[in-house]
Amino acid sequence: MLRSGRSRSIWVFSITEMRTLIASRPGGASASSEYTLGKKAVEAKDWANAIQFLSRAEVQDDRNSDLETLLGYAYRHIGRFDEAFRHYEIALRLNPRHRGAREYIGEAYLMVNNLAQAEEQLAALKEICLIPCEEYADLEKAIATYRAGHRK
Repeated sequence: MLRSGRSRSIWVFSITEMRTLIASRPGGASASSEYTLGKKAVEAKDWANAIQFLSRAEVQDDRNSDLETLLGYAYRHIGRFDEAFRHYEIALRLNPRHRGAREYIGEAYLMVNNLAQAEEQLAALKEICLIPCEEYADLEKAIATYRAGHRK
């Protein structure tokens, strides 16, 4: 999963290069290649291309909770929260224990000022993570930051 604030190698491709890469694969575009390119676009913070590639991959593979989580993540970053929540909810229907989806939907709830829903996601992560996990710690920190900024 993508994590904010951590160093990563990022590959940046133009849309033309991405299409050339897809076309050069035997059999053309597959859900796997679209997913891979979508994930690379997310890592490069190229939200529009991420949504384009991941949406095409979703048509071919509608049972992938990681793909749905990434789509939610990309939509969240362009401020399209309805679509973000829809994809996070699909991810959680497919895998109710998906830690990344729980963290990211919790952060999205904070972005739309829904602290109660974010806290529900934190409680779910507490049950899922048998030992301390990064997703729980990150959402807990985001909630604390949110509370500090919303004190009256």
